[in-house]
Parts: sequence; C-alpha cells; structure tokens
Amino acid sequence: MKVKQPEPFMFEGDERAVLLLHGFTGHSADVRMLGRYLNGKGYTCLAPIYRGHGKSPEELVQATAEDWWEDVQEAYQSLRDKGYEKIAVVGLSLGGVLGLKLACNYPLEAAVTMCSPMFFDNEEQLTKGFRHFAKEYKQLEQKDEATVESEVEHLIDDARTLFQELAQTIQDVKDNVDMLYTPTFVVQAAQDQMINVESANYIYENVEADEKEMKWYEKSGHAITFGPEKDQLHQDIEQFLESNVT
Repeated sequence: MKVKQPEPFMFEGDERAVLLLHGFTGHSADVRMLGRYLNGKGYTCLAPIYRGHGKSPEELVQATAEDWWEDVQEAYQSLRDKGYEKIAVVGLSLGGVLGLKLACNYPLEAAVTMCSPMFFDNEEQLTKGFRHFAKEYKQLEQKDEATVESEVEHLIDDARTLFQELAQTIQDVKDNVDMLYTPTFVVQAAQDQMINVESANYIYENVEADEKEMKWYEKSGHAITFGPEKDQLHQDIEQFLESNVT
C-alpha cells in the first residue's frame, strides 16, 4: 500500500505572515488547524515540511538537523521574497527550537514555542517517539509483524547519529536563547511526557525580550495542537500575535 505524502501549505492573507513549524517526525498537519484559524483572522500562514519528513522513516534518517535548519531559513526567505516584512514564527516541539534559532538570527515580529525542548535528557523518549512513528508507517505499508519489528530496529540504529545532531541543535539554541530580544510566547502542556517540561521555564526566564509570556495548558499532552485545549491555544496565540505583529 502506498502511503499518501503530506504537502506543505500556504494560506494567503494580509501583510502579516506567520511561519508555522512542525515537530520531529511530524509534518504540516501538526499546525494545519492553527494555520486555518490564524488565516481566518487575516494572517498569511506558511508551513513548510523539512527534508525527510512526511515520508518514510528511511528517508527521515537520511536527513540531517542542518538540512532542517536550512529548510526553515528557506521558508522564511520565501516570505521575504514575496514582500512580507511582518513575520512571526510559531513552532511545535523541534519546530519551536528552530523558531527560536530563527528569531536569534533574523528579524521577526514575534516567536511562539509550543512544548519545545531545551534539555536533551530524554533520548529514551525520543527513541520511543521515533519507534512509534516508524512502526505506524510500516504497518500502513501492510507488512507482517516480524518484518515490521526487524525494520524498526534497524531504523533505530540508523537514527543514532541524527539523535546526536538533534541534541547539538537543542544545546546550541539553549546556549544562545539569552540573545533573543523578539517578543516571545512560551506554551507548555502540563501532561507532556515527551520532553522535560522545565524547558518552558528555561526559555521564559532566559529570553531577553521585554514582551514575553508563558502559559501552561493543564489538560494537554505533547501534541498540544491536537489536544483538548487547542481552541484556547489558537485564541491565545492569536491574541499574542495581535499585540506584537502590527
């Protein structure tokens, strides 16, 4: 069975643009509902898909963390090339890490992080998340259980270097987040089992922005954009952008 590949999206709106960044193993669906909501409020919304994402796990492990940083910069530049000057970034998990890196290196009106890690102390959880993604994909290919297990184990081994690159990317952003002066909204799910939730406090306490906010969502897990509080999340993000993207 051929698995349908997701696509990036761009929802045209006014002169205010939002770059929406998905998480590790995810793709544009992570942020589509948020994009639709913000577009309904007038914002232009662009969600790229990083190299290797939205495809097979074999293709994902062939990509590098540096590839994804390049993909984010290219998406930002594409908005600039289209004439957008008022650009904000909103990122889920790894997308928030890359969003912070973007905000440290390029002019942005605002940055929003959602459940974004600053401590790479949970490789076991990352492996578990990757294993779940790989197994689900293999099952969609309708392979038998023994084949699925064997292929997933090989993929875990192949992903080790990638995990090390991710750790370095997170560490680099953590080391430089105190150079961030962009208005920042830190979103964290209280039920998040994937990352160290102290990451949210670290980002909030260390960014140098005068305009910064943090909010905890008590009923939500790591995939907060799909969670039970997503409607409130949409409103809160829009309210923050409304105050800072003018």
